[in-house]
Amino acid sequence: MSTGNEERILEVRDLKVHFPVAKGILFKRHIGDIKAVDGISFHAHRGETVGLVGESGCGKSTTGLAILRMLPVTAGEIIFEGENIANYTKTEMRSVRRRMQMIYQDPFGSLNPRMSIATIVGEPLVVHDMAGSRAEFDERIAELLEIVGLDPAMRGRYPHEFSGGQRQRIGIARALAVNPDFIVCDEPVSALDVSIQAQVINILEELQERLGLTYLFIAHDLAVVRHISDRIVVMYLGKIVESASRLDLYHEPKHPYTKALLAAVPIPNPRAEAAREHIFLEGEVPSPLNPPSGCHFHPRCPYVTDRCRTEEPEIKQAANGHSVACHLFD
Repeated sequence: MSTGNEERILEVRDLKVHFPVAKGILFKRHIGDIKAVDGISFHAHRGETVGLVGESGCGKSTTGLAILRMLPVTAGEIIFEGENIANYTKTEMRSVRRRMQMIYQDPFGSLNPRMSIATIVGEPLVVHDMAGSRAEFDERIAELLEIVGLDPAMRGRYPHEFSGGQRQRIGIARALAVNPDFIVCDEPVSALDVSIQAQVINILEELQERLGLTYLFIAHDLAVVRHISDRIVVMYLGKIVESASRLDLYHEPKHPYTKALLAAVPIPNPRAEAAREHIFLEGEVPSPLNPPSGCHFHPRCPYVTDRCRTEEPEIKQAANGHSVACHLFD
């Protein structure tokens, strides 16, 4: 959770990630761009957790990968600890990479099955010339495994010998190996059982408090995001539609899409569930290759107006840092 530090460790400005699409076998013809991320801006203070939520295909994971420069950036700025890394080369990114790491969604596919746990966790140390002597290397591996709640005696085992929750702990240990300042958590608990999800979330919170980490927590489960995040950014079809503190967003959502997402989260109280407003979205998320004109959400919005179909809304600031991109709040 937030430490109250107002220093911005990350600032994303008008970030765009487009993928060109070509048609044809011999003579490929450019037919358009998939606008996976289309001009988003947000920031993260040092020591806080920013939740990034939205339906599948809205551009959440692409945003995380672009921030880490694991995908090419079409336009915009990524200011990390005072440096604009949006156009850094691979060589220039090497010095930055140690300070920003990632925890992947799939604890089964993100670990090399042919490598032992000690090799997996220690690989970043070798890559960044931080391994030291053999004794120092072994001591660091043992320390990392203990931090995430694993027995260092299991260091010689392989990924298939561990459960899903244990594998995700190994992924967390690998991300922590090089002492990063910022970690992108790309749906780190979505593939785990509910009871195991709580354990992993608790580990992440304890590590944040202990090591002063900053998280970009990507998820579609709003209950999980509510528990761990300080501020929440809501994305829809490559654009940010609303952002606010955790309490403001859950108590006073302003955008119809945010209200629909929250309405889909069940409340374990029949009376409260029956009394609250429900917004049911029809249809599917439009294609980012050919997004709707005006507000991207207008084909599914129950409050759509003619203006929504033709004019794209700008992000408007409300009280307490709450912002929303919707014509209903002019």
